[in-house]
Amino acid sequence: MPIGLPAGLALIALVPALAAAARPSPRVPRPDCIVARVVDGDTFYCRDGRKVRLLGVDSPEQGQGPAWRQAQSGLARLTPVGGRVRLEGDVAPTDRYGRALAWVWVGGTLVNEALVRDGWAVRYTVPPNVKYADRIERAQNQARARHAGLWSGRAFECQPRDYRRGACRGSR
Repeated sequence: MPIGLPAGLALIALVPALAAAARPSPRVPRPDCIVARVVDGDTFYCRDGRKVRLLGVDSPEQGQGPAWRQAQSGLARLTPVGGRVRLEGDVAPTDRYGRALAWVWVGGTLVNEALVRDGWAVRYTVPPNVKYADRIERAQNQARARHAGLWSGRAFECQPRDYRRGACRGSR
């Protein structure tokens, strides 16, 4: 039995809503990820194509010399290619570049915190994603006091965010 024009239009209007309901919510990233490639000290790709940016941390940029490679290696040790990680979202699910923003767990280890504690990244808090900001702050204080990782030299004299802005001597 054919449906009338108003009922047909109502069904057509429901299609986008039904399609959206079938997709997972962007606020809750799919929790499992198999690491495909580590880009740098705070970003990696999952096998399913998602690009993940670690929340609460910032690591040296490629133009910052050997520090970039050391930070990348630090993240690769914590999240090896082929390894399974669990992604935990916060308030904002993605950044302006479309990367999934996540607190990353390997077993009971918060990778974001371990990366900072080992001295391969610094605290980088961007509200509203502040769930573990206090833990990251404590980890940075410990790393700095122990001269861990990149704190053992001069690598953090120019913070990555300052380097991106061109605020450091010799940056960009």
